[in-house]
Formats: sequence, structure tokens, C-alpha cells
Amino acid sequence: MEALKEQSKPNQIKLHTFDEVKEKYYVYITNPKSRKLVEDAYEFAKKKHEGQFRRSGEPYIHHLIEVCYILTELNCGPTTLAAGLLHDVVEDTDTTLDDLKIFGDDVCMIVDSLTKIQRLKLSHRKEEDFVAEDHRKIFLGMAKDVRVIVIKLADRLHNMRTLDSLPENRQKTLAKETLEVFAPIAHRLGINTIKSELEDLSLKYLEPEKYNEINSLINKRIKNGQKSLDNFSKRVADILFKQNIPFQMESRVKSLYSIYRKIYVKHHKPEEIFDLLAIRIITETELQCYEILGIIHATYTPIPGRFKDYIAMPKPNMYQSLHTCILSGDGNTFEVQIRTKDMDDVAESGIAAHWRYKEGSNYSPKQEQKEIEEKLHWLRDLVNISEEDSDNAKEYMNSLSHDIFEANVYCFTPKGKVIDLPAGSTPLDFAYKIHTGVAEKAVGAIVNNSMVPLNTELKTGDIVEIKTSKSSQGPNEDWLKIATTNFARSHIRKFLAKKNADFLKNDKIAKGKQICLDAFKAYDIGEGEMEQLLNNQNVFTNFKVDDLDNLYLMVSNKNPTPGAIIDFLNIKPKETIKLNKVEKVESNDSPVYVKNAGKIAISLASCCTPIPGDEIVGYITKGKGISVHRKNCPNIINESKRLIEVFWRDDLNKNSYPVDIKIECNDRPNLLMDVMNALSQKNIPVTAINAHLHTSTRETTITATIYVNNASQLQDLFNVLKNVKNVNEIQRIIH
Repeated sequence: MEALKEQSKPNQIKLHTFDEVKEKYYVYITNPKSRKLVEDAYEFAKKKHEGQFRRSGEPYIHHLIEVCYILTELNCGPTTLAAGLLHDVVEDTDTTLDDLKIFGDDVCMIVDSLTKIQRLKLSHRKEEDFVAEDHRKIFLGMAKDVRVIVIKLADRLHNMRTLDSLPENRQKTLAKETLEVFAPIAHRLGINTIKSELEDLSLKYLEPEKYNEINSLINKRIKNGQKSLDNFSKRVADILFKQNIPFQMESRVKSLYSIYRKIYVKHHKPEEIFDLLAIRIITETELQCYEILGIIHATYTPIPGRFKDYIAMPKPNMYQSLHTCILSGDGNTFEVQIRTKDMDDVAESGIAAHWRYKEGSNYSPKQEQKEIEEKLHWLRDLVNISEEDSDNAKEYMNSLSHDIFEANVYCFTPKGKVIDLPAGSTPLDFAYKIHTGVAEKAVGAIVNNSMVPLNTELKTGDIVEIKTSKSSQGPNEDWLKIATTNFARSHIRKFLAKKNADFLKNDKIAKGKQICLDAFKAYDIGEGEMEQLLNNQNVFTNFKVDDLDNLYLMVSNKNPTPGAIIDFLNIKPKETIKLNKVEKVESNDSPVYVKNAGKIAISLASCCTPIPGDEIVGYITKGKGISVHRKNCPNIINESKRLIEVFWRDDLNKNSYPVDIKIECNDRPNLLMDVMNALSQKNIPVTAINAHLHTSTRETTITATIYVNNASQLQDLFNVLKNVKNVNEIQRIIH
């Protein structure tokens, strides 16, 4: 086993030649046609980028060679290597996608995706512009094909290695973005070599003092612990030789960024970091892994609570290994990692190791993507989140960061399928991870054979079964307090919004129908006859609706008015209405009168609900006397012949009158409760109230039917409601 080397600056790199790249991929790509594809791509890129230089001074083609070299270290296939060499030609030269068709459809598709990502970044050069929307579009571009992700990671890695040539503000911007976007995706793909280097390089530019401090700590620990590590390794090797267990052994130093997180995020003292130095033992079979573990625990004292079995329970990125920490007997602590060769390949290269290019294997990109999504459940979740019809970039990135990148609780279905969730998740989050249909019918959960409520916090190793019922009414507002993942909460909000929208729609249809009934009754037309007249294709065509319900819906929105429909149907009144022929006598309690009109029937119109203090006018109906409207009521504003002057009585009794109001607000928690409290404080009776969330704008419309004595009291109430936080506008509703 080689001695550990002191840590050096991670961006001191060697420039490779294309011949060195060829040496790498010639080992696993032997088909002459496949080799030619890569070489033609190189010659094409070299010609197109001729005369272009990077900020660091070297010809631009060197960047593409380095990207390709990184891809060969992951054993990527010829299509991926060619796309890596060509990934900037459309953006930085006069090349079009049509020009790249000579390299095949897959190369064109990958370069197109990478170009769209790059164009987005070039349009936002200021640090404050690197926000959620940018990051969302990056993931949207990468979610459909894993090769796009791998090339983008290689591209970003080489850019980070050469970051010294950029101004300090750009260094910090790119380093921050790398930590937030690219390192997490490399981690979840299991490409540990790229992930660790991206994190360390980002730390170097974001926290240079802490970076140097940790670098010194590591070098000091290596210097002090090398002899002890050598002795420990030799003794373990001697025992394994005697037991005839095949093995390879190598040393490992924990990455700078991992140590930074332990010290500055988790607040561990340096001496509490037991896994800073480690040996890795690679053997042939899983059984031999456990044999070696038993030998080490029998020879050295293990540190309690530091054993982890990732072979029995792999990480979501397919990582498998046994981890343990031991006391060496001379005051030092070491981590021991035990795995097979295949496990080691996956641990270092992630999916790249699992799907390394194999010639003659009838490679299918679509099949590969499908297999990867089946193996990496989170990648399928990434695709699903990307396909969600949501324009809210911050919500998208929160879902990505919390639901996918921070998923470290591993639960099981009764059939043994692993479901990874973020800490604090509940059976409700588990249910939505299984299927939206399962979650929306959930009524309870069984965890480890015990019935539990849906708000129970899950732990790693829990076996969870969701109990469902066909009679379940589905999500309610309380579910938003139970679910913790953004994915589950988003689906709950959508369900509630649709439910509320359906309720409001039915309510509006009923109101539209009632408005039509009131209008047609003036022509002695009852409900049955009215619906026969309206349920007519000519009516639907003229007013551009599909059916009767939609016509009522349009009427409730005052477009068209009932008068317009009656005019279209050419319905004429059967006789002229005269006041002196009205036999109905007004109620003694009527708040409105007509001068010199004698005893006539007077009623307050339900469309504009006038109340004492409003400016009013009378409308002469047929058979129902006078209907009193507010002067600005759109249902009578264009009338002239049938209007009559009316007046509020001076000796009104203290009665209350119904008024429909609409309150426009910016959504927030407890908004409806605060509005209800304001109504209660003013002693305003409420007979109906509804709230509708507009998900696209995050605005809420509250409608209510209230009872007030007069216009002055109503205005006083409006003034109180305007002081409720997030209330923007209040108005009376005219039906």
C-alpha cells in the first residue's frame, strides 16, 4: 500500500493531448467506426474553434480535450465522447445543429440540450441573476438523458480547475452555483471522484481561509498518523494472508469539503473526526467482505455507533460498502471500508461504472435511460418533477434540494422496495412517493406492524404500508400540516385548488341559471320552457359555448346578459305593463316607496342587492311590480322606458340586508381566519363564505354573503377589512 500524500492545491492540473485521450478510450473502444466518430468530432471541433482562446490563455480546443479526457476516465461511449468534444460548437462558432447531423441524431440531441443550458447561463452574467429559475432550466435540460448530465459535469469540473483565470466575483459565483447545482447531482449519480473535486474546488474559492486551515489539518494528521496507519495496514494484511482471503488495500483521505461540513456545519471538533484517515480493502465476494469485517472487529476495538452496512442497504446512488471505525491501540483512529471490486467501481464512478460502454451490446440510449431511472429512483423523481406543469422556479428548486438531494431516510414497502425520503417525512410523504392515487385515498398507515396516524415521523428501516379507502374524500387543509416534502405538498395544494374550483364553478352555474329564471319569468316563461329555448345549438353557437351549463356560467360572469339571450331568441312581452294594473300590495316593511303610485309591489333586486344609502332606481317588471336596483347595476343601465324614480323611506326600521362581496388578497397562512375575525369584530352576520387560491399568481379570492343595515355600515366594514394584512381590494358583487 502506498503512503498517503500530503494534500496539494486541487487546481494544479496537467494539460492532456488528444493522443492521450485516444490512449484512454482505445482500451475499451475497439470498433474502427466508433473510434472514427470520436476522431472526426475532434477534427471538426479543432477546425471550428481555431483562433479561439480561453481566459487562461491556452487554445480553446484544450478545454474540449480535457472534457473528453474526464469522460474517458468514466469509460463513456463514442457518442458521449463525440458530444463532449462538440458541446460548444453551436454556441461559440457558426455551426448549426444541421451541420452536426453527420455525427448522428444522438450527438445532435445531446449538443442541443447542452447549448440551451449554456445560452441560459450566458444571458445571466451577474451573481444575483443565478437564481432558482436558472437552476430549474439547467435541470430541465439534463433530466431527459443522463449523458447530458455527465458531459455537463465534466465541463463544469474542468472549468472549476481553471477558475484562477477569472475575476474574483465570477469565481465566487461559479463556485456557489457548483455547490448548489452540480456537486449534489454528481453525488446522487454516485460519481464520487467528480463530486469530491467539485466540492473541494468550490470551498477553495468561497472560504479560502477555512480551506487552507483544513488542508493544514489534513497534512498534519497524515504526517503524524502515517506510521500508525502503515502498522495497522501491515497487521491486517498479515491476518488476511493467513486466512487465504484475496484482497487489495489502499489508503484514503477524507475530502476537504467533507471535513469542512463536519467542523463548521455539524460543529465537531477536529479530534472527533474518526474517519479522516482510512484504509479501503477490496475483495472478491460479499461473503468475504463480512469475513474481513469480523476479523478486524476481533483484532481491534470498534468505536460504538460507527458501523454502517451499505451492502445490505445501498444508498440511493447505488453505493455499497461496509464502514467501521476502530481504535488502532496507539491513540489513533481509522476508518475501514470493505467492498468488492464491482462495488468499488460504482463507489468511485457511480452510474458510469454500472453502464460502462460495452461494444457489441446493442446499445440503446432510451433503454439505458429507463434502466438508470429504475436503479436510481431519485432520477425518475427528477424527471417527474421536471414534467410537472409548474412555472414556480423556487418551488421546483426547493423540491429538488429538499426531496431529492437531502433524502437520507430509507424506508421499505411491505414487498421490500426502498423508498428514500428527507428527514422528518411522514407516511403521507411516503404515500405520495409511491403514487398520487394511493396518497389521495390514504386513511392511515401501518409502520412495523403497528397502526399509526399519518403524521408519524418515519425513520430509516421502517416498513410502511399505506391503508386506503375508496370512500376517502381525499386531501384536506390539515394534510398540508402533515406532509413535509414539497412534492407531496404541491399535489395536495393542486387537489384542494381543483376541488375549490369545481365548487365555485357549480355555484356560478346555479347563480347563472337563477339570473336567467328571473329574467324569463318577466315574460311568463317558466323553467321548463326556458331550458327548452336555451338548450339549442343555435344559442350555443351564437354565444360560443359548448352546453347549457357553460351558458349559465357565462351569464353569471355577465357575458352575455339574460337580455342579450332574450333578444337573440326574439322573445317579446305578451302585454304592456302598467303600474295601475299591478294588484300585488307592497309589504308594510318595504324600505322603498314610489311617489304618488299608490299601493304597488316593490322588491329589492337580487342581482345588485341595494341597501339603504345606495343610489337606486325602480324597474317595472311584469306581474311582480317594481324591482329596485342600484343605479350602476349593469342589468338595467341600458334601460330607459321601464325605469321609474324610487326613494328610501326616512323612517326605516333597523333591518339587515344581504350583500355579496369579493375580497382580492395575496395568499398567506391564516388569511381566511383573519378575515372572519374582522367580520366578527364588527358583528356582521355571514351566511356563506368561500376562498379560491389562484395557484399561478398565489393570489386568493374570498367571496362572502353578509348582512348589513345600510351603506354606511358597509363602508365602515370595508375600511376595517382593508387593514387586514395582504388584502388588496374589496368590492360588491353584481350578479
